[in-house]
Amino acid sequence: MRENHKLENVVLVNFGELRSLPKLSSQEEDGHTPHSQFTGVAHFEPIPHDHDFCERVVINVSGLRFETQLRTLNQFPDTLLGDPARRIRYFDPLRNEYFFDRNRPSFDAILYYYQSGGRLRRPVNVPLDVFSEEIKFYELGEMAINKFREDEGFIKEEEKPLPSREFQRNVWLLFEYPESSQAARVVAIISVFVILLSIVIFCLETLPEFKHYKVFNTTTNGTKIEEDEVPDITDPFFLIETICIIWFTFELSVRFLACPNKLNFFRDVMNIIDIIAIIPYFITLATVVAEEEDTQNIPRAPVSPQDKSTNQAMSLAILRVIRLVRVFRIFKLSRHSKGLQILGRTLKASMRELGLLIFFLFIDAAETCKSTWVAFRSLLFLLD
Repeated sequence: MRENHKLENVVLVNFGELRSLPKLSSQEEDGHTPHSQFTGVAHFEPIPHDHDFCERVVINVSGLRFETQLRTLNQFPDTLLGDPARRIRYFDPLRNEYFFDRNRPSFDAILYYYQSGGRLRRPVNVPLDVFSEEIKFYELGEMAINKFREDEGFIKEEEKPLPSREFQRNVWLLFEYPESSQAARVVAIISVFVILLSIVIFCLETLPEFKHYKVFNTTTNGTKIEEDEVPDITDPFFLIETICIIWFTFELSVRFLACPNKLNFFRDVMNIIDIIAIIPYFITLATVVAEEEDTQNIPRAPVSPQDKSTNQAMSLAILRVIRLVRVFRIFKLSRHSKGLQILGRTLKASMRELGLLIFFLFIDAAETCKSTWVAFRSLLFLLD
């Protein structure tokens, strides 16, 4: 009994004072253990250890209890669970646990975020919007949200700079971001209406009922009728087109003056489309003015009839091409349509596949033409 009592006195360690784990040792202080003096008594030495971080924390999420260590949560002190000052308001002193009335399946992934050191994976049975709300509630941070959105396939939105001056910033938001205010929505509606009106006018001008024709004297007793590519300045279609171009030019000029970076303004594809959409009108206007000068019989250098007809044919061909460029106004709608923006990004991402498809179609067309030509020559040979 005396030996047992002596052994107990040796083994017992006051953990409250040492705050460390015991270490088993059978050696003396000098590192040697003589066999003749071995008494069979185990000596313990304390190992430095912080028990505060080994403290277990119970988290109750809508009735489902989770248990983890405090040091696991302390890895991310800027989050709701990692900051004691933030999570204390959810502490239940009666049950000695933290209670959250939140989505239970989502918390598996939230707790794994702390256990894995920052890996966030959405459970398959949790909707995307619900899990996003849980991430915001537990305050995992913008970095975790951006990483989660990237893993889910969302395109990272680049932060676009805004003008520093207040008036310039308000004008920029008014014309560039329709969702920024009610006035911006009104401006966007007006812009869409003008774009649709210009497209309708462009289509109506191609109808035979609204075309204009010119009569040319080819010989002494012969005449030639051709379509007049140069519109009349009093033509209703031309006047409506002028009103549309005035709005397009005003909108483009205001956005250019209010933009925070003038160089990046011309690098934007949509701004390039806006410029291309209004250029044909000014070229057509210059042609109208030149024709008005011709009708007023302004004296000029004599030109031979052959050169005059050649110049007219070339001018008409150029005007046809320029008028065809007005089709680009359809793409102006993509500024106000998410569907057209998605279509444009899809085509941009599939350029290699589209190029390969066009290449195979070209080969197929060439083979078809070759086969048709061989068959036609064989038919001519049989007929002969």
